Amino acid sequence: MRLADSLLPRPALTNPSLLAATVTSLIDRAASRQDLWRLLTDSYTVDLDEVAAVLPRQEPEPDWLPTKR
Repeated sequence: MRLADSLLPRPALTNPSLLAATVTSLIDRAASRQDLWRLLTDSYTVDLDEVAAVLPRQEPEPDWLPTKR
């Protein structure tokens, strides 16, 4: 966020369905998950826990044990 923009009020996203729609629309513009967070927090005031609940989960790939014969 530019310094001059930090003084301007940002709209608050408090409705879960509006938050989900906004996240969905920003996913197309974001190059990464971190970029999505930046775009969202630069443009809106949000509850970060609510945002985390809306974002698709990123889970690590499981490490499979070698099969026994």
